[in-house]
Amino acid sequence: MFRRRLKHLSLTLLLCAASAGGCAKVRPSNNRDWSPDQAVLATAEYSKDDRHVTIRNVRFCNYRTSDDYDVRHEDRTYDLADLRTVDFIRCPFPEMPELAHTMLSFGFADRDYLGVSVEIRKEKGETYNPLLATANQFEIMYVVGDERDLIGLRTNYRLNDVYLYPTNATSTDVRRLFDHVMARVNKLAKKPEFYNTLTNNCTTNIVAHVNQLTPNRIPYDYRVLLPGYSDRLAYDLGLLKSRLSFEETRQAARVTDVAYQAREAPDFSTAIRRR
Repeated sequence: MFRRRLKHLSLTLLLCAASAGGCAKVRPSNNRDWSPDQAVLATAEYSKDDRHVTIRNVRFCNYRTSDDYDVRHEDRTYDLADLRTVDFIRCPFPEMPELAHTMLSFGFADRDYLGVSVEIRKEKGETYNPLLATANQFEIMYVVGDERDLIGLRTNYRLNDVYLYPTNATSTDVRRLFDHVMARVNKLAKKPEFYNTLTNNCTTNIVAHVNQLTPNRIPYDYRVLLPGYSDRLAYDLGLLKSRLSFEETRQAARVTDVAYQAREAPDFSTAIRRR
């Protein structure tokens, strides 16, 4: 049954890519009439001694609904000596749980967290379509933002489930991964790329970051193509910090309800980890 569904999904994506090819954009661009929440790209500027980093345009929108919000960005400076952890976040699609959005969140010693979400960059009026996204219909962007924005948007306004998993990454690995991600943030600000549902998406970019730092740490697996199962892949590979069974680990990782309860809390990121 599963293999049939996987084959059907793959064929559907390929057929859509072929049919949409005639209206594909010619080349990627950073100059379009973007949706307000995605109009500004983040960049990272390191101090000369590499001890601090200033992230330009950290997003922290104020949402009333998923479509009604005040766009807010600010520059934030972090002491990289305080960089401690990286968490893996999975947000399954309600209508197709085999698919999911995945994100990373970097934690600092002062309990400050910086989320990174790889997304399509929508023009005004556009909505995400995983089929059209196989045919150069959307650019890709790294949204660097506050967890109250990136997680709260999904739990509190889109009413989606969100699962937050602490990883086993050492402080050295966390720093290497952070630097690698920020290098790509800067690269995309200068040289745009097209998003692709199959080859250049949220999960494949996370996998690429990990594998470029530690070759073959995440092998090719259907759970990369279908990131609704990506948490099980991370668990099987020993990437998650847990001594529980996978089902217990998944249950403990679900922050949907607590994120809603903590939506006005000043310590949102700390609150969703008290479970």
